[in-house]
Amino acid sequence: MPTHEPALARTLGLRAVVLFGLAYMTPLIVLGIFGIIAETTAGATPSAYLLALGAMLFTAYSYGRMARTYPVAGSAYTYVRRAIDSRAGFLVGWAVLLDYFFLPMVIWLIGAAYLSAQFPGVPFSLWVLAFIVLTTVLNVLGIRVAQRANAVLMTFQILVLVFFVLLAFRSLVAGSGAGSLFAVTPFLNGDSTVSGIAAGAAIAAYSFLGFDAVTTLTEETRDPRRTIPRAILLVALIGGGIFVFVAYVTQLVHPGGVFEDSSSAASDIAGAIGGSLFGAVFLAGLVVAQFASGLAAQASVSRLLFAMGRDSVLPRRLFGRVHPRFRTPVAGILLSGLVGLLALQLDVTTSTSFINFGAFTAFTAVNLSVIALFLRGRRSGERLPVLGYVVVPAIGAAVDLWLLTNLDGTAITLGMVWLALGVVYLAVLTRGFRQAPPEVRFTDEEPADSAVPAGR
Repeated sequence: MPTHEPALARTLGLRAVVLFGLAYMTPLIVLGIFGIIAETTAGATPSAYLLALGAMLFTAYSYGRMARTYPVAGSAYTYVRRAIDSRAGFLVGWAVLLDYFFLPMVIWLIGAAYLSAQFPGVPFSLWVLAFIVLTTVLNVLGIRVAQRANAVLMTFQILVLVFFVLLAFRSLVAGSGAGSLFAVTPFLNGDSTVSGIAAGAAIAAYSFLGFDAVTTLTEETRDPRRTIPRAILLVALIGGGIFVFVAYVTQLVHPGGVFEDSSSAASDIAGAIGGSLFGAVFLAGLVVAQFASGLAAQASVSRLLFAMGRDSVLPRRLFGRVHPRFRTPVAGILLSGLVGLLALQLDVTTSTSFINFGAFTAFTAVNLSVIALFLRGRRSGERLPVLGYVVVPAIGAAVDLWLLTNLDGTAITLGMVWLALGVVYLAVLTRGFRQAPPEVRFTDEEPADSAVPAGR
């Protein structure tokens, strides 16, 4: 009897894919790291987000081109592997793994920073451990973050943001902060500099992580060649618009970039404009959003580690198996929890920059992949538009590289070490680069003696 391998069901439309991207981005994160960016830019947070949005739009265009050409899951890893080279694709996948692998740590760190500021009597390390233990246990048990739960989470976050903005307007009309609803100083003031804004944009790009995540839904989307490119641009535009607007309003309420504790600045601002009750609601909203985001991020990285283990890119005996009872990739989940302990030694600025190193590396590579398609098309006699296949991706790559160089120095060093480890591991996998590396399958296809993890 002929057998058919299981395939992902194409059930998602444009609205669902955009919602997934926005939920992954976590709109409340603009307030979660507001103080860090305001301090870095000397009070020009919306300018940092505008610069980051411009860079993301160029890159989003390139992602759309590649998603239209290769309508399969795998995102930057798949695009670079197919357009440029399998070894280059592996290294880009390694850089993307940096995002996935350490993103839960950053999420837990930000959530713990806010709780620690609100309850200074409780040790910071206890909050970090609480986040790690709770999310790890839930992911091991097989918690599913369903589309409806994402919608509820998005609604809650948007409501908190709306109340925050309304209370900020009331405060400004009453004469607090800048004392006006319209001002140029949040974008540029006497203390802000181009280098400071660029450094802030490099951190602000952390908020955009998720616009490219929709490409992983390619094999579950109806008409992906049309839907995915549109969803990528919409997620970047909608998310970026929210970030710029909320950052502008918040910067009006608190001009400048000086705070008692920059890592929990927005919570203090929320209490100032809305009183203790709204301050508590805001804190609860931020912590719930961070918890749910961390739960999803840890589930995602465990799914990636499972796929890499299943295809022998990582040790199959450890990472390529699921728990016989819970049907979840326990090894990947536990490893992600252990990595989260690094949050005890890092601050928010360095950790977000560390994550962005992998993101900017992948973004640059995707832009270069579009140019590679153009060159390949010329060799085969195909005429592709220079503007869309050369000019736009070249600008995107240049901006991404510029932002990468403006990351925290420690983050660049750690990122380079991570890439060096990837090169060494690639040399081992390919026996001195003499053969192609194994290919990771980002689908739910699997051997008969395995199973797709339930916790994702």
